[in-house]
Amino acid sequence: MELLAHARIVMWEGGALWVINATPSDTRDTRRTDLHAHHAIQVTLGLGGRFRLDTPDAHVGGDAVAVAPDAGHTFEAEGLFAILFIEPESRPGRAIAAQLYQGAALAAVPPVLLGDFRRRIAEAFRSPGRNDAAFIDLGQALIAHIAGTARADVPDLRVRKVIAWAGGQLDGPVSLSDAAPVVNLSAGRLRHLFVEQTGLPFKTYVLWLRLSRAVERFAAGSSLTQAAHEAGFSDSAHLSRTFRRMFGVTPAGLRMT
Repeated sequence: MELLAHARIVMWEGGALWVINATPSDTRDTRRTDLHAHHAIQVTLGLGGRFRLDTPDAHVGGDAVAVAPDAGHTFEAEGLFAILFIEPESRPGRAIAAQLYQGAALAAVPPVLLGDFRRRIAEAFRSPGRNDAAFIDLGQALIAHIAGTARADVPDLRVRKVIAWAGGQLDGPVSLSDAAPVVNLSAGRLRHLFVEQTGLPFKTYVLWLRLSRAVERFAAGSSLTQAAHEAGFSDSAHLSRTFRRMFGVTPAGLRMT
């Protein structure tokens, strides 16, 4: 498998920060992902490298570009950049979405919302003494900085309870019929409410939760096979297919640093 990039990935409840150094392509082209979509707000920041984000209908450039949750897009890059993923069901996530997208799938992030975080993240990546805690602090602070004083509602409490419950069940099968009694709803009513509040069917959301756990394990040093089993995937091939569908590349092309 060709090496696509060196990456440092940290995750916490409500978000993740990926700092990526895309390796030079064997051709004159920059690295480009497949068309993909994932259930997270994505804010991409140039850290000295360059990147391009496209949907089938639009292109937005700049030092920082945000992608709406579940929006199909491609990503082209070379050099150093960072990707901040934000849980769209979180209060900061909803506040950020409300002020950035205004109905569009791509949006340039105004410099005033970035502060000096691009410099700080690049310096942390290049520091020989870097550690996960420092990256987590930077990612959480950046989310708070972008959200600012904007206020937003969170999803229905019953949906939040089901999401929390599902996150603790990923070692085995997770079904809507098992989730419904957690919030005293019928499976049919929960199915409707879940889609209404998150925009995704419950089964698709659980797959996103599994992928998030697998990425966390992979970033911590687990093999793809170990990460797949720890997140409830049938095997590493299933994990790799899901990773590619949601991130546009295969995990084997990333080398953790």
